[in-house]
Amino acid sequence: MADLRKINIDGTEVEVDGAMTLIQACEEAGVEIPRFCYHERLSIAGNCRMCLVEVVGGPPKPAASCAMQVRDLRPGPEGQPPVVKTNSPMVKKAREGVMEFMLINHPLDCPICDQGGECDLQDQAMAYGVDFSRFREPKRAVDDLNLGPLVSTAMTRCISCTRCVRFTSEVAGITQMGQTGRGEDAEITSYLNETLDSNLQGNIIDLCPVGALTSKPYAFSARPWELTKTESIDVMDSLGANIRVDTKGREVMRILPRNNDAVNEEWISDKTRFVWDGLRRQRLDRPYVRVDGKLKPASWPEALHAAADAMKGKKIAGLIGDLVPVEAAFALKQLVEAQGGQVECRTDNARLPIGDRAGYVGTATIEDIDSAKAIMLIGTDPRNESPVLNARIRRAWINGATIGLIGQPVDLTYDYSHLGTDRAALEALHSGDHSAALDKETLVIVGQGALREADGLAVLAHAQKFAADTGSKLLVLHTAAARVGAMDIGAVTEGGMAAAIEGAEVIYNLGADEVEIDDGAFVIYQGSHGDRGAHRADVILPGAAYTEENGLFVNTEGRPQLAMRAGFAPGDAKENWAILRALSAEVDATLQYDSLAQLRQALVKQVPHLAQVDQVIENEGTPLELGPLGKAAFLPAVKDFYLSNPIARASKLMAELSANAKARRAEKMAAE
Repeated sequence: MADLRKINIDGTEVEVDGAMTLIQACEEAGVEIPRFCYHERLSIAGNCRMCLVEVVGGPPKPAASCAMQVRDLRPGPEGQPPVVKTNSPMVKKAREGVMEFMLINHPLDCPICDQGGECDLQDQAMAYGVDFSRFREPKRAVDDLNLGPLVSTAMTRCISCTRCVRFTSEVAGITQMGQTGRGEDAEITSYLNETLDSNLQGNIIDLCPVGALTSKPYAFSARPWELTKTESIDVMDSLGANIRVDTKGREVMRILPRNNDAVNEEWISDKTRFVWDGLRRQRLDRPYVRVDGKLKPASWPEALHAAADAMKGKKIAGLIGDLVPVEAAFALKQLVEAQGGQVECRTDNARLPIGDRAGYVGTATIEDIDSAKAIMLIGTDPRNESPVLNARIRRAWINGATIGLIGQPVDLTYDYSHLGTDRAALEALHSGDHSAALDKETLVIVGQGALREADGLAVLAHAQKFAADTGSKLLVLHTAAARVGAMDIGAVTEGGMAAAIEGAEVIYNLGADEVEIDDGAFVIYQGSHGDRGAHRADVILPGAAYTEENGLFVNTEGRPQLAMRAGFAPGDAKENWAILRALSAEVDATLQYDSLAQLRQALVKQVPHLAQVDQVIENEGTPLELGPLGKAAFLPAVKDFYLSNPIARASKLMAELSANAKARRAEKMAAE
């Protein structure tokens, strides 16, 4: 039960939870308090003193509103609600004084600082600063840090708010950043000058309120007011993080997180943030047709005609890749099935149950992690499969949750009980003592690495039984952004991918670049990058990447979300659904829609829950029957976090990060 208290803020009376800090209470009352060190998702440091307010009847000096709780305030003489003033002469003088101190050593870099235009210090100096300086002493300077290829540093600008230190140690779970020295000698530094070893480190760029930490790849390429901002959805993993894509002309200049408490809060992984240079390289921008063993450029009519000729009267299989929006998967399914063929989206051989949404999505939401008191991870390495989800599990662990892992022992940034690596450990769960988990919020998370062997359905059944025994919810953690949506529309074949492509004379490969296709079949490849799929193709139809078309993606918990187009595809490349619509006319089986809106109407008619954008649908389903388990150990689903899809493999920066990670893991020689 909340401890509600009345409080008077600038003459407005509000009722808030007594555990709230004054800065939160002021926000409830619609009053904005300036701050540098305070952040809703980090612990309270109380060291910048910008959030000072006047507490009437309290000490005759301003109080830091981020570090004082509402329950700590004294009522008035007759029991009136305590009074807080945020705009009194005392507060104004205090803020001007704090701002003056902030600027003692701050360099006047604004014209050449990459943070210019979106800098908290600039904005607050305008609002609370004075137009003169009393300091004539020389400014202090500090050496810059080398934090790696992602974060650029100019530490002379640092105001010691410690947000980066708190984020890396609390959320990302690494201990490489800290503050040394005292007074004038205090500086933020990294332990033994190490570079940061985390796939969430880019978030400290957003957190830094000044220009001390900025984006190295984006540096000096654009100013914020030159950019067109588009709200979209990330496809680098299955979390469906909410992002903002900033473009200048036709180029994507940077990708930033958007706040969505139910999905990614306000964090994104480094792959999501920095993969944009892969959108410029190795792009397919014109159709190709293989003539005499060599791919030759062709016009759209020639390429569509060649593809249609190959398809007519042949046995066709359609493969759906990991980055495909639901609309394109739906169009491919209709096109291929009209020709008597079959489609398959489980290109990694994951044994996901057909038509059973509770089986291939689970019954839990991502937010359930926050309140969980016990979490069991089966065949998953969330730090590589979904770093932002892993940070959420870490927070649950900080709040007292116990974590168990069956699978390869890996560094997850938090402590866990390792219960074994193979199927025997999963079977042993049933006979274990579950009393510690009963009557508590508990969660079972099953990764794709657990479902890829022949006994994948049996593994899922055993996980479901364990969840039922402990009263837990189950979350299936996918690795592909397109997978749940494609499963929802039924883009699957009984018997999996082997059954779909068995005897197929023509394989229509829609962006499935992780698949090896044997010689013999005629391959039509539709995708955005010249990756493995394009090398094997006989006809290449260039499609749009995820930032270049509107599309629907369903995340790992079954939440449909809309990705919006931020720019246009290069050269002659077209939107994916439009290519399939044009090809359907060539094979005399025209699809019944001429626009994306009509396609979505047909899609929603067939799969109604896809219309419920940004809502998690309750999944009902009967548990699978227990089957015999094999002997194999669980292997991780993602071998190289930075090179998991064609866009990432086209990125120079991702290649550098992957090489750095490999070098870090290599055995150190004795002399090093």
